[in-house]
Amino acid sequence: MLEARNIVFDYPDGTRALNNINFKVDKGEMVALLGRNGAGKSTLFLHFNGINIPKSGEIYIDGEKLEYDKESLFKARQKIGIVFQNPDNQLFAPTVEEDVAFGPMNLGLPIEEVERRVKDSLEKVGMAGFEKKSPHHLSGGQKKRVAIAGILAMNPELMILDEPTSGLDPKGASHILKLLHELNQEGMTIVISTHDVDLVPVYSTEIHLISDGEIIAHGLPKEVFSDVELIRSADLRLPRIAHLAEVLNKKDGLDFGEYYPLTIGEARERILDLMDKKE
Repeated sequence: MLEARNIVFDYPDGTRALNNINFKVDKGEMVALLGRNGAGKSTLFLHFNGINIPKSGEIYIDGEKLEYDKESLFKARQKIGIVFQNPDNQLFAPTVEEDVAFGPMNLGLPIEEVERRVKDSLEKVGMAGFEKKSPHHLSGGQKKRVAIAGILAMNPELMILDEPTSGLDPKGASHILKLLHELNQEGMTIVISTHDVDLVPVYSTEIHLISDGEIIAHGLPKEVFSDVELIRSADLRLPRIAHLAEVLNKKDGLDFGEYYPLTIGEARERILDLMDKKE
């Protein structure tokens, strides 16, 4: 559904930001782009709807090469919606309903259809009843939800979210991730960028690990996190459950095999299995 082929991008001062990036997302997936701050995640995302233009390489959407004329970009941005890391960069209207309505209005839709989309989108993100509120008087988590609603109202096929849990407390982050999981279960393709190694195994079907503008690994979460040295070389750490398994492996001789467990349920199952074998 979305593919970046050999993307190279330089900042205006000549600094190489992305170096030969290859990135692919299939329909229905929930993919994580994992990397520390400054690794190149946001810079790559801005290529997916034509905000950034690569020095070389191509972006393909549904197998069609992205061009940079006005008509092609308009078409691409109907299919792919981006939710920025800071919702204040995305919310600008006096009220929540006006903000969410902005995209559908620009599509030239009838007012009845715009109103329906606004209503449905706000209900889906749990923000019904906030229509007349000012977006800038909302909490961080509420702003994120409104920003997501504004993208949902465009009926995109794929949603890209840059650090969706950044700046949120644990409860707010959990609500956002639960919402994204539900949207994915309903059929929406989702790509998130994050440096939070603990959330990635729970929600992602595939991980692309980025470091210093290069994709250095990709695959299933258990595959990517099995290379402990590579994870740490990217200035990241193992998820807490996997780190616990690593400690138990080294100090207590518990052999978890080729892959460390990544979730509490998986760890419990594996530890019980190891205990049974010892008995």
